[in-house]
Amino acid sequence: MLQTPYYLIDKTKLLRNMEKIAYVREKSGAKALLALKCFATWSVFDFMSQYMDGTTSSSLYEVRLGREKFGGETHAYSVAYADYEIDEVISNADKIIFNSISQLERFADKASGITRGLRLNPQVSSSSFDLADPARPFSRLGEWDVAKVDKVMDRISGFMIHNNCENGDFSLFDRMLTQIEEKFASLLSRAEWVSLGGGIHFTGDNYPLDQFCDRLRAFSEKYGVQVYLEPGEASITKSTTLEVTVLDTLFNGKNLAIVDSSIEAHMLDLLIYRESAKVSPNEGEHPYMVCGKSCLAGDIFGDFRFDKELKVGDRISFQDTAGYTMVKKNWFNGVKMPAIAIKELDGTVRAVREFDFADFEQSLS
Repeated sequence: MLQTPYYLIDKTKLLRNMEKIAYVREKSGAKALLALKCFATWSVFDFMSQYMDGTTSSSLYEVRLGREKFGGETHAYSVAYADYEIDEVISNADKIIFNSISQLERFADKASGITRGLRLNPQVSSSSFDLADPARPFSRLGEWDVAKVDKVMDRISGFMIHNNCENGDFSLFDRMLTQIEEKFASLLSRAEWVSLGGGIHFTGDNYPLDQFCDRLRAFSEKYGVQVYLEPGEASITKSTTLEVTVLDTLFNGKNLAIVDSSIEAHMLDLLIYRESAKVSPNEGEHPYMVCGKSCLAGDIFGDFRFDKELKVGDRISFQDTAGYTMVKKNWFNGVKMPAIAIKELDGTVRAVREFDFADFEQSLS
């Protein structure tokens, strides 16, 4: 067996998401781009590219990864491009989306050979976390003044609007899209394409896919635009686990189990958003606080229940660990980096990447 810790990507589970994305593409006419900021494990890109149209990025390196490993359409976006990287960004992109009018004016001529767009900020979002809210007060993410955008319409052909965050509520999506239409109708009617960004959890259980498709198609036809979606979490939700092993158990008011992983190193979003990992089934007569092995006092995966007492050598699978997890893993405390494995459609498991001391050593100077 592969030595823990490791991330295990299950293609059968990944396929369920891909099939829903393919359905939405067919029924709505929208195109789907993988958001690399959420998931960039390129060993499954050949599989995912059969169901998606390309990638969208947030940096030069993501643009290059999308171009070289995924193919299809390659959209480039960044909060701000630097002079030293803009030429390489443009050389690897089919479409470049500028975050501000000032960035557009600065680099539009350099980017004249590819499609150019601008990010709009509708000043409403579905985020419940201020940290992740693109419409938070004083947000730097996109332009909101219609009159100012109107003056640069001759330099762009479309827009990116990202204001959904973990939004599994179709009615909320519908209401916010209506608000976007009310605010930006005069601009939308002059565009050729509109990306509605990511954060729409349309691959989740019981999401009304047909209503979603009808709404996207109606929007597309009303304004005469090609709609894009940028599913990140929606692409890979529930497809991946982090496999760990119990190293020690102790009692300090609670039963504690220490595993060969760390939230700060391997599931950083848990720490950032003060959330717990997921274990399934989370039931039984034996409660444990499962803790990481780093020196951080708050390195805690969460409180869970098990059907038997945990012992050294027992395995635990943390669920749903692909999105915003693998891309954020780091070498804090020098904790062994999880390997990456893929469970194929036929059930066989193969390791595609393992990390050792040389990787840790070379991550710094």
